[in-house]
Amino acid sequence: MMQEIIHGDARLMLYPDAPDWDGRRTMAIAKLKCDTAADGVAVIEQAATVAKAAGAQGLIGPMEGDTWHSYRLVTEGDGSAPFLMEPTSKPQDLEAFARAGFTPISSYFSAAVALSDIPVTTPGPNDAFSIMAWDGTAPEALFAQVHALSCQAFAGNPFYKDISLPDFLAMYMPFVPMLKPDLILFARDAQGDLKGFLFGMPNYAEGPQPASVILKTYASLTKGAGHALSSRFYDTARAMGFKTAIHALMHDDNLSAIRSGMNNAHVFRRYALMGRSLD
Repeated sequence: MMQEIIHGDARLMLYPDAPDWDGRRTMAIAKLKCDTAADGVAVIEQAATVAKAAGAQGLIGPMEGDTWHSYRLVTEGDGSAPFLMEPTSKPQDLEAFARAGFTPISSYFSAAVALSDIPVTTPGPNDAFSIMAWDGTAPEALFAQVHALSCQAFAGNPFYKDISLPDFLAMYMPFVPMLKPDLILFARDAQGDLKGFLFGMPNYAEGPQPASVILKTYASLTKGAGHALSSRFYDTARAMGFKTAIHALMHDDNLSAIRSGMNNAHVFRRYALMGRSLD
């Protein structure tokens, strides 16, 4: 059970069952609220004392228990407004983590690109799968399929933890009214089995008629599916009148980051997951 830690006016949440970090048993801290970095350090140190007394060997954060929920701290940015579902933090949060002995243990970025600047590429014929958009019906069935493939595709990622289907649905079903079916794409084989998906959505943080569209996440189990899904996504977004694509929250080392650079995207925000040993 997560625990609220309070020190003066500063507070945070301590999550006891966090993903392992290099073999350490860890706890995670998140939802830090502090007016100054000094206040943040004080409440983080209090959380470290509680965690170590409970047997934790490390602290990671910010992370609301796992990577399915909000995590990461903003480390650099161009001052632009946050996009929909983007993690946010204040400058004193980063300073507090650093002064409390945390260092980056995993790094990420978001990038943007004008859709008109993305090279038009048409993937060749592929007998292994076909690409189709969601028909807008049965959202629970949709997300059940996405959950099953995500758990399989992301299992090898750092800091991965399983999530139950009910918990997954509780996260994503509230967003159903905002979804545009044409931006939810699937790669299916000849038997209809799901081999990849792409989850895109308008950046409603800009208002009811946003100019940017978010490539939130995609996963595939078949070579070539990711490229085919993203090509269809860009074509659809252009046809819908969007001007900019946001490549959201990519790990520095993954294939998505390489493809983002190839598509002439520019980085506008960087993030880090922070860690501190309690040994």
